[in-house]
Amino acid sequence: MKYMVAELLFTIKKAWYENNMICLLMSDYKEIRFPVEANKKLKNATEEQRNNIEIICGGTGLHWPDLDEDLSVTGIIEGRYGY
Repeated sequence: MKYMVAELLFTIKKAWYENNMICLLMSDYKEIRFPVEANKKLKNATEEQRNNIEIICGGTGLHWPDLDEDLSVTGIIEGRYGY
């Protein structure tokens, strides 16, 4: 599997849902947040579904098993939050 430099340098340590935002604590201890409205599946999900976040691929991605939704660190940093 190939990784981008950003994915190797900045991995996700913690992910959570709070106040209609998906929040990420990165390995460099910076926080990234984006609104659930930016992603169709997250926008239409219940709070329980939004809260069920898994960190995958060695911290380079997120997975919501209840929604079958995946996002990458690279995509999030580039402002691509899915559809």
